[in-house]
Amino acid sequence: MTSSSPGPRWHIAEPAPAALLARQSYYQWLIVGVTCIGAFIGQLDGSIVQLALPALSQTFDVSVDDVRWVAIVYPLFFAAFLPVVGRVCDIYGRKHIYLLGFALFSIASLLSGFATSLETLVSLRIAQGIGGAMLGANSMTILMKSIAIERRGHAIGLYTTAQAVGVCTGPLVGGLLLQALGWQWIFWVTVPFGLAATIAGWLILPITHDVVRGRPFDFAGALFVVPSLLLTILVLNQTSVWPLASPKMLLCVAAAAIFFALFLRRERVAPWPLIDLTLLRHRVFTAGSLGVALGYALIFSMFFLMSFALIHGFHNSPRLAGVKLAVIPVAIGLFAPVGIALSGRLGSRLVRVCGMTLTAAAVLALSAIAVHPIGSLVSGLSAFAVFGIGLGLFMAPNNHATLEAAPASHATQAASLLNLVRVFGGCVGVSIASSMMSWRMAQFDAYFGGRPLIDAIESSLAVLVVFALTAIAATLVRSRRPT
Repeated sequence: MTSSSPGPRWHIAEPAPAALLARQSYYQWLIVGVTCIGAFIGQLDGSIVQLALPALSQTFDVSVDDVRWVAIVYPLFFAAFLPVVGRVCDIYGRKHIYLLGFALFSIASLLSGFATSLETLVSLRIAQGIGGAMLGANSMTILMKSIAIERRGHAIGLYTTAQAVGVCTGPLVGGLLLQALGWQWIFWVTVPFGLAATIAGWLILPITHDVVRGRPFDFAGALFVVPSLLLTILVLNQTSVWPLASPKMLLCVAAAAIFFALFLRRERVAPWPLIDLTLLRHRVFTAGSLGVALGYALIFSMFFLMSFALIHGFHNSPRLAGVKLAVIPVAIGLFAPVGIALSGRLGSRLVRVCGMTLTAAAVLALSAIAVHPIGSLVSGLSAFAVFGIGLGLFMAPNNHATLEAAPASHATQAASLLNLVRVFGGCVGVSIASSMMSWRMAQFDAYFGGRPLIDAIESSLAVLVVFALTAIAATLVRSRRPT
């Protein structure tokens, strides 16, 4: 049961949007713009630090294994706090928490550039991850609740584009900033956008009208789910670093399983669970969520493999490699709205299947180019473009169809779960791609670089084809009853 009146007694009233803006015919697109900024900077910050790790290792005089935590802790805490923040928003409202997320993210980003030790930087990256979770758990729900149904598909298409472009442009922007200004700027670059979005959000975002009254927060569920997610993401990130039979790996896997079992047991008996597991009974939603995970697994694994191929295999400079890989986010950005438009005419499933088929074809083309690199510049860039076009046609319609498949009463939790599986998908993609590449390199008994590396990457691209084919199969899942 919902109400427009405040929920808890100590609920602080949310500020109403500026009346002048709320009266404009384009007001809903202003809401879309604010959420897209959050989607973009949240994903940009997750991928931009990768190229800076060597510079940070030298600056703080630490090992490569130690400095990796700068990159790891962000997705760890982003994912772990998504379901918690999602439920808090149901109880206390979305606007304040969304604005607090922007503020926390911006302040942590600003301070990160002034960090004088690795420990300080890692702590600030944790704060960034929590701020990112406040944005991620809110953005899509704000769109679903605020945008008219006839515009919702295009709004989600733009939001999906902002997320994907943020992920993909991170390495490019990071490389340019590192070369021109220094590592501090990979953190400072998002600060102006975050502060501007905080002010814009205060003036633009609507008040939460569906605050849930009388439902206590599930502290026990949060106590179990946060370490479960932290440990699971940690395991996925460390697969290529820790041996599978090592004590650290086995301990983390066992602890994650125990906490997850306790969480499931708690959610079955909790009167107001942190995550309503009945949501997963909706076949189309569950299959669509798998498609979200696979889409981001494709993006992250492609960037991982192609970064090694271009820089260490074909000896491109980081800046040139970034420029080439930028073709992918440009194509995604251009064709995500096209995917939404075509879905309205041809049907979502057909467009998604065609998009993922193009993605699989592009991966196969890249495999052929790796074996026969003659004339690979034009053909390679064309394959990157087709890869991005396919993902653009798939991801935006898939997000829209998945959210539409969830009951309206579960909108916030559905949006949080989609962001959660997106993080899992990215981690799984990199983990599997890196493990496959390392395994193939060991089979070739090769050193780091040269043709053996290219051969290993060419073999590893088969994993991406499997991701694409699985996404196609998930797309074909239908509900038990006609809709």
